[in-house]
Amino acid sequence: MAQPVENFFTIEGSSEGLYKEKGSKFLAYAYHVKNEEEVKECLGQLKKQYHDARHHCYAYMLGAERKDFRANDDGEPNHSAGDPILGQINSKNLTDVLVVVVRYFGGTKLGVSGLINAYKVSAEEALANANILKVEVTKPIKITYSYEETNEVMKLVSDLSLEIVNQEFTMNCTMEAEVKINLLNSLKEKVQLLNDLGNNIQLNLL
Repeated sequence: MAQPVENFFTIEGSSEGLYKEKGSKFLAYAYHVKNEEEVKECLGQLKKQYHDARHHCYAYMLGAERKDFRANDDGEPNHSAGDPILGQINSKNLTDVLVVVVRYFGGTKLGVSGLINAYKVSAEEALANANILKVEVTKPIKITYSYEETNEVMKLVSDLSLEIVNQEFTMNCTMEAEVKINLLNSLKEKVQLLNDLGNNIQLNLL
């Protein structure tokens, strides 16, 4: 069984790059995106902003496992635009990233090899200008416990760097949190130890 992905690299916010060749201008934009809806939103904004451009070529990669991706040539010769852009995302091992290159034609054809180079270099520049982040993959959990067990649960939060999302203090308290995937087994073991000592703490994966 494959090991779960514990972390991945992405970019923070957005960044830009520019490449010029024989009068053609290639404006590159890199965005941090989490899903296809955000991809469509960014593309829509650029197409509106640069409505007079001939091509809006792009590639994206989504998900910690880097399995959801797409490359689009938007009217350029097959594999001359989207693939070189995707290649730059792959070369930096990034995910949750969209790179769009807007082309203004300058009157001189560049040929397929010229296009491949132009889209590659402009995408590379946009990503080179981005701030790259390492993100720890987390799993959502829910802990149910009695008010008297609050100290034990808060120690779990502290020891295992749990990120609290929601908390309710009543006679029966609940906490929704995120645990780093590589610490999930440690959390299960610690909860089991506490319960062996007479506690009744329920841990559920969401």
